[in-house]
Amino acid sequence: MTPWKSAFRKAIVSGGLASALSTLALAWRGQRDVGAVAAPLNAPSHWLWPSALNQDDASVRYTFSGMVIHHLSAVFWAVLYERAGASKHARTARSAMRDAGLVTAVAACVDLKMVPERLTPGFQHRLNRGSLCAVYGAFAVGMAMAAVLAASHRYRT
Repeated sequence: MTPWKSAFRKAIVSGGLASALSTLALAWRGQRDVGAVAAPLNAPSHWLWPSALNQDDASVRYTFSGMVIHHLSAVFWAVLYERAGASKHARTARSAMRDAGLVTAVAACVDLKMVPERLTPGFQHRLNRGSLCAVYGAFAVGMAMAAVLAASHRYRT
């Protein structure tokens, strides 16, 4: 199996966990910051519909597409995490968290500072700075969890 194929296969799990935990954080902080669980979940769909940034209610159009975009983005970043060999070298939760934190910091920098506005996640317009930290922190924890689980499985077999 090629290194990229292997990284993609592993990223399905690490990106899935990162997506799941950060989605929970988005919903929690959306309720806290703007009184609408779906508001930050809708935001990534501004890639398709600019009006998504102003949608507070859950819908297939905005919420589902926003969550799909968020999930695919999580898998993209997880492929880079896995390709760098982070989960392969994660001997401890601490090293897994360090590596996941580094990839997440790069992701946040790219998401919020480097890409054109049209390609940002959008939820930065609905959440305060502390909430953004919680979302990206949850993202890092999800990736690290996958690495720790994989290392634990390798240790047992």
